[in-house]
Amino acid sequence: MSTDQRKIVWGAKAIAEVIDRPVKATFAALEAGKIPGAKKVAGRWGLDPRVFFAAFENAAAA
Repeated sequence: MSTDQRKIVWGAKAIAEVIDRPVKATFAALEAGKIPGAKKVAGRWGLDPRVFFAAFENAAAA
């Protein structure tokens, strides 16, 4: 397994922990396509935290 693969967070519950939001709210945001860096793969949500947090850095720099 490559280093990049290990940085993906799998599952809505784990993603909720990373972004510090309730699981229900996270799942709703995932389904609505509102979380940068999140993608559904084979029925399971995955998140690249680097992409998620970079979205905030880019917004702050603008």
